[in-house]
Amino acid sequence: MSASIPTKMQAAVLHGINDLRVQEFPVPEPGPLEVLLKIHAVAICGTDPTVISKGWTGMPPYGTFIPGHEYSGEVVALGPAVSQFKVGDRVAIETHKGCGHCMNCKRGKYTICLNYGKPETGHRHYGFTTNGGYAQYAVNHISTLYKIPDNVSYDEAALVTTAACAHFALDNIGGLMGGETVAVLGPGPIGLMAVQLVKALGAHKVILTGTRDDRLEVGKKIGADVTVNIYNQDPVKVVKEETGGLGVDLVVECSGSSKAVAEAIEMAARGGRLSLVGDPHDLTTINLRRFVLDDMRAAGVRGEGNGDCARSLALFSEGKIQGKPLITHHFPLEKINEGIETFVQRKGGAIKVIIQPNQ
Repeated sequence: MSASIPTKMQAAVLHGINDLRVQEFPVPEPGPLEVLLKIHAVAICGTDPTVISKGWTGMPPYGTFIPGHEYSGEVVALGPAVSQFKVGDRVAIETHKGCGHCMNCKRGKYTICLNYGKPETGHRHYGFTTNGGYAQYAVNHISTLYKIPDNVSYDEAALVTTAACAHFALDNIGGLMGGETVAVLGPGPIGLMAVQLVKALGAHKVILTGTRDDRLEVGKKIGADVTVNIYNQDPVKVVKEETGGLGVDLVVECSGSSKAVAEAIEMAARGGRLSLVGDPHDLTTINLRRFVLDDMRAAGVRGEGNGDCARSLALFSEGKIQGKPLITHHFPLEKINEGIETFVQRKGGAIKVIIQPNQ
């Protein structure tokens, strides 16, 4: 590597449950078809606190593992056989790299690679089963890299996986037809991206539900036609009223609430579609009879595959979706634990918190 690249860096290393320490760590070297990135922005995702507080299947040993999976940076060194990128390129990353040879990868479903967590097969899940971006430098395989348009900042580019998850949610359920009605459940980062995305794709009416008025207000500013605080109103009733009693064509469930999943079926129209993005941690009873007899469709969502990072960056560049309204806080790497606490406790109305490892 270049003499200008140090051999040591600052990184947030996980030493145990809720024991994330900023320390000196070796700068990794890129292997074949890999590049070394100088990290400019890392967005804290809702799964990061889970990894830090509970661990993750296939995670490297404590004391060696660097979390963080929503990041952007500059290419500063190339591994062998890299021709698609050059030093100086600004890139955003997606988190999943499948093994490339299992049946799911062959079908393009690399986010559910059958060799998940087995690095010897070539599988990588950055920030989960291999080191991620809470560091000054990180190594990524070129299949996970996307060039950032000139008019998109590193901060916004770090949110590309947030947008791409919403994009992938629509892909998995068959897309969106212009003029359709949509309910988005949960005004978290993915829900707020989903609001913008369905509007950009021609949704007629978008109804956003949640529990926090401040986030619902953000949703209204970026495209939601109707917002519903579920503590004050029955979301199913509002959706039916807003659609002439029919229900919406598409429900995008982003809250992770099992109750919201049950409500999604009730607010969908006959023949409606449900995209389940949230990660519910408990079981619930759903109206399966209505789901079956009303000929509904549903799909789960894992990650941000299918090239949706590229499509999302294009929409960022065109101004059809925005990351800036979601970015509320910035912290340097040495204050990462304060940043995570701010994110988890939603201090100061936190939505997306950006860590700047090289600031």
